[in-house]
Amino acid sequence: MELTFLGATGTVTGSKYLLTCETPSGDKKRILIDCGLFQGLKQLRLKNWAKLPIDPATVDFVVLTHAHIDHTGYLPLFVKNGFSGKVYCTEATRDLCEILLPDSAHLQEEDAKYANKRGFSKHNPALPLYTQEDALHALALLNAVNYEQEVNLGDGLMLKFSPNGHILGSSFVRIHNQKTTIVFSGDIGRPNDILMQAPVSIKHTDYLVLESTYGNRLHEHIDAKVKLAEIINKTAARKGIVLIPVFAVGRAQELLYYIHLLKASGAISNDIPVYLNSPMAVDATAIFNHYRGEHRLTPEQSSALCHTAHMVNSIEESKRLNDTSGPMIILSASGMASGGRVVHHLKAFVPNPRNTILFVGFQAAGTRGAAMLDGVESIKIHGKYVPIHAEVAQITNLSAHADYAEIIDWLGGFEKAPKRIFITHGEPVAADAMRLHIEEKLHWHVSVPEYLETVNLD
Repeated sequence: MELTFLGATGTVTGSKYLLTCETPSGDKKRILIDCGLFQGLKQLRLKNWAKLPIDPATVDFVVLTHAHIDHTGYLPLFVKNGFSGKVYCTEATRDLCEILLPDSAHLQEEDAKYANKRGFSKHNPALPLYTQEDALHALALLNAVNYEQEVNLGDGLMLKFSPNGHILGSSFVRIHNQKTTIVFSGDIGRPNDILMQAPVSIKHTDYLVLESTYGNRLHEHIDAKVKLAEIINKTAARKGIVLIPVFAVGRAQELLYYIHLLKASGAISNDIPVYLNSPMAVDATAIFNHYRGEHRLTPEQSSALCHTAHMVNSIEESKRLNDTSGPMIILSASGMASGGRVVHHLKAFVPNPRNTILFVGFQAAGTRGAAMLDGVESIKIHGKYVPIHAEVAQITNLSAHADYAEIIDWLGGFEKAPKRIFITHGEPVAADAMRLHIEEKLHWHVSVPEYLETVNLD
């Protein structure tokens, strides 16, 4: 086997790993594990537009660890540029991709249309990276399989998905032939998440590609429900709006459940209206009920989650929210405030000191969310700078990513050390910190690969 790192090196976005496997007959099979978009810093986003260092037509299979756009959002372009093989994923990942990929295309089409209308793009005309039609072509290639089902990729090459607790459908991916086994962690969930089941243990692998989003951090030991109530009540007292940028899959459902619990217990007023302003999150919340074996909620709790907020679908209703006074709570995608309807809400709400912008997930470098948490005085939206007078708050322990201590605990489930661990999906400081934690605590062989680096797995 030979492994090439085409993304998620020095960043938490753009996950792409090319695994090349020699077959007994002397042929080669090429498998792309994840096919994600780069997000955040401009120099990263430009990679989405650059020609890939591999020809998509030469790749035999794509395997998806989960549905988030930084792991799947490049797939429509990959197909458009020549890939025609099978895409393997779990059933929930397939169902979520049927929402996320067309939505990603729609947002890009809308952004290009808006840029052309307002004339703030450097390109004339501004074009989307791909279209909704491209997304539908990609979806036609998806092949869903069950957890723990062995998939024969031919010539003795086998594939298996195991639950990793990050979001619905998310997986550890195991690929092996007669000689070598490699596991891709995807994004590892947390052992005590309020919604998702804990990640399963992996007993053995020769090689491990391991995420490090929180490789240099521990989640705060605070009651997230209490903290959320404090922020909502403080903002409501000044008749303000709590705007929560959320990831449509995962964090949106978790926040809805927390708000349901707070209202049910009387910790916040039942009179505060709650809006879920993301058609994608609305659809993902409905899907949540179809995969009850993957999360901890009872049918009654799942139903309560779905009825906590008013679901906003139309653009007209979304626009009306910008002219509505508080108190109220709005959950809107995207989670890093990098696109979608939340950007229009930010434009309307950040100048008002009555309001609160609450971040509840990881904010990648170069995103508006990261900039706001760093204390900038203004953010650029649609070509103009908007002053920030609203309160900016954060609850860090709502992340769906395991922190470094939780990852170390998960690694303790291995019966013996892998030959080598590759640390990816982390910004440079976090990735190197994760390397150091593993080396010091477990004394295993660990490295942090560079972008486009290729290694032989012997």
